[in-house]
Amino acid sequence: MTQDPGSTAGPSEQHAVPVFFLSDSTGISAETMGNALLIQFPDQVFDRTVIPFISTAADAQRVVEILDEAMKGPVQPLAFTTAAEEEVRSVLATTQAPLIDFFDMHMSRVESILGQRGVRQAARLHGVGDIKRYNSRMAAVEFTIEHDDGQSLRALDKADVILLAPSRCGKTPTSMYLALQHGLFVANYPLVDEDLESSELPRPVRDYQERCFGITTTVERLSRVRNERRPGSSYAEASQCRWELRRAAEIFAAHRVPVIDSSSKSVEEISTMILQTLKRNGGILSRERSKARDRPPAAPHDLMASRLSDRRISSTEQDD
Repeated sequence: MTQDPGSTAGPSEQHAVPVFFLSDSTGISAETMGNALLIQFPDQVFDRTVIPFISTAADAQRVVEILDEAMKGPVQPLAFTTAAEEEVRSVLATTQAPLIDFFDMHMSRVESILGQRGVRQAARLHGVGDIKRYNSRMAAVEFTIEHDDGQSLRALDKADVILLAPSRCGKTPTSMYLALQHGLFVANYPLVDEDLESSELPRPVRDYQERCFGITTTVERLSRVRNERRPGSSYAEASQCRWELRRAAEIFAAHRVPVIDSSSKSVEEISTMILQTLKRNGGILSRERSKARDRPPAAPHDLMASRLSDRRISSTEQDD
């Protein structure tokens, strides 16, 4: 590619750097660790590709061919790998492309500290692995889906976390991340006008105040997100957003509910803040809550379920 002589743009602005995340498992670890390094280069554009489940030498050879082909491009590629299988690693090492081997880099150090050699097998860190732990995470996901956006009030005593916020503040993605990644039972409850007109916590969550977290955002961001959902609606007007956020803040402050601003934080950051708060408050699961999970679910309160159904119909776009 010929560069305009009068242009000051550098090569990194002309071409994205091809980046490959390689793994004999899901590739999540390679991607996470690799991105932790790449994020330190905010002005560089990267073209990311994940290649998971490289389980045989033949698989690895096909990957080497992809990497070597990428070497013929205008920008040198970069590859991160967490492959543990010796046979796979030895084949991947034959590529002409620069290869950052996280497994070799860290495993040797851990082995030297422990004074023994690791098994060096594909760990399937993000696979089923521990069946009991996996099933627990799936149960958390099911609970969280059922209790998304206040759809169910059944068995709220089993919740580890209850997220409160006006519509479109980011409750649902945070709930799902906490459930899938950390195995927490999460309920999220939208604060609609009738809740915000009161100074009390909504009745369904009032007995679980210590598990509640408030999510807030800026008026500008909330209005913009709502406008994408319902352009030009009163639901998305800045005045409505301002009122809802102000009233929610007053309720959170009155009941000492921890508040997290989602406007400039990722789901991962929000979740970490929640986890740290739970730990400071004495742990994620109390003995009573653990026992509650083993009991059959309580029958839903018909009156409250009916009220909730009315809320869903009358409220505007409550889902996150």
